[in-house]
Amino acid sequence: MSNIIEKALKALEEKLQDKSIDFSAKFEIENEGSIVVDGNGVRESAEETDCTLIASAETFQNILEGEINPTSAFMGGSLKVEGSMGVAMQLGNILA
Repeated sequence: MSNIIEKALKALEEKLQDKSIDFSAKFEIENEGSIVVDGNGVRESAEETDCTLIASAETFQNILEGEINPTSAFMGGSLKVEGSMGVAMQLGNILA
């Protein structure tokens, strides 16, 4: 597991702590790997999900650290979304 994936896993676990989610989403970090978030928790995986968010490691780091809003990243083209936009919006609200 890369250092970037490991840091992202920890950050997502903290953000999602005490939150109940009824969807699945995948964070695809370009050239690093993928992290899946669902009702079972957070883990490194490339399985199919309701929604996939694709971005560079730098973009994900900025989102997780609160330096950039997920919606702004999407509108600016640095975050791509495949699948359910409804799930992406729910996740964006959790991460913002």
